Amino acid sequence: MKSRAFLSAAFLAALFAAVSCQQATVETNVLKPRIVVCTDIGPAEVEPDDNESAVRLLAYADRFEIEAVCTTIGWNCDPYPEEWAEYLYRVIDGYSIDVQNLMKRSGQTGFKSLEEENGRQELGYWPSAEYIRSRSVMGSKRAGIGVIGEGNDSPGSDLLIKLADEDDPRPIWVCSWGGANTLSQAIWRVSQERSPEDLKAFVRKFRLYTITDQDMHYSMRMDRAYSSHQWLRRDFSDDLMLVWDESAWLNQNSLGVRNWDKYAELIQGHGEMGKVYPHYLWGVEGDTPSFLNVMPNGLNDPEHPEQVGWGGCHQFGISPDEETHAWTNWQQPLKGISNTYEHKFYPDEFNDFASRMQWAAEGSGNHNPVVVLSAKSGRKALKLNISDGLKPFEVHVSPGAALSFDASRSMDPDGDGLRFEWWFQEFPEDGVLPDIADTDAPKALFTVPSDAAGRQFHLICEVHDDGPFNLVSYRRVIISVD
Repeated sequence: MKSRAFLSAAFLAALFAAVSCQQATVETNVLKPRIVVCTDIGPAEVEPDDNESAVRLLAYADRFEIEAVCTTIGWNCDPYPEEWAEYLYRVIDGYSIDVQNLMKRSGQTGFKSLEEENGRQELGYWPSAEYIRSRSVMGSKRAGIGVIGEGNDSPGSDLLIKLADEDDPRPIWVCSWGGANTLSQAIWRVSQERSPEDLKAFVRKFRLYTITDQDMHYSMRMDRAYSSHQWLRRDFSDDLMLVWDESAWLNQNSLGVRNWDKYAELIQGHGEMGKVYPHYLWGVEGDTPSFLNVMPNGLNDPEHPEQVGWGGCHQFGISPDEETHAWTNWQQPLKGISNTYEHKFYPDEFNDFASRMQWAAEGSGNHNPVVVLSAKSGRKALKLNISDGLKPFEVHVSPGAALSFDASRSMDPDGDGLRFEWWFQEFPEDGVLPDIADTDAPKALFTVPSDAAGRQFHLICEVHDDGPFNLVSYRRVIISVD
């Protein structure tokens, strides 16, 4: 069996920084995306999927700045029993042991002080269990718009206000595994104490991804007016990006059930967190797409929900209540498009998780490949403009341009072989897409249609390694035809 070299974090950073060309550079020292989780985690016989999603979240604690985990209401718990928060702490206790192995994935040898961890965290940093515990608080215990107001403040809503007031330009993604009543209460509180201009600025700090609408009991789930989410969509539609998923969570559940034998083999019992990963009841990890949507893997920019990622794709339009608007995917043809991509990504999404659980258990395993791109129009090199981190590259071309994109300088930290796949994201309004000559070659060659002026094409470079679990990385290029 081929030996797998151990790479320190410093060496990896130097290696990635060195891989550059005139057209593109691989950036380092990128900050994590900020997320808040609202979870109705509880006993395995009532709410096992939140326990499952909590394990996966902490297996990716190096990819997210976990600003808060608020235990709160959901479909099966109104009011939320405070003692159920114990199940969150069981996962954190498992993480406190597994993180010693997980840190070996990036060569991390220790933790920063809690004060430093409370600052900004860079991608690749594993936070201490002490930090995660300090950010785990009780949110709203009751559901619905009727409880928003005096008497509904909580440590969770107080913390959200504090987070938004920090001098930090990054948006805060609220991942709603249950109801987002805690966020609603924070917005209400600010509306009572600050000017309309300050309220607008406060709301604009947040993004909300809801797994369906769980700010109510399951038996009344079609009574949309009961939910505080409807109030958010109606009164703050100009300021709050609200993503209402009705596709990815359903596939996450059903595909997990269909592939449960793999969870039993590769997730359960692996590391201390794997020991508290329960058997499914309703489905498997139905809440996980809320943070997969924000996953910094090069596939999508969550600030643009129309870009498909591991959390699906969405378009702005009428929401399922048929009264308010949101970014959603409940109607055709988008639901079918999102469904197709969710099935496509599922094996890689699972394998990535399984690889991390191997690290948790053994302190060794595979690393994801690093995608490096350059581009030409004819013989002229094109500059791939990028704002930061793993966000999409952008390039402007003319109709009829002959383009080539080259990923042959991509690399694998473990020295594994690489396999390439090129594809264009499908959008509902798409016409004819360019025809890529060899979709599985290191280079993608195609010609922009001569009648494509004013259009955009989203090209995805997908790269797998041939190491354990065949891990994947992506880069997206947005091609604007002038």
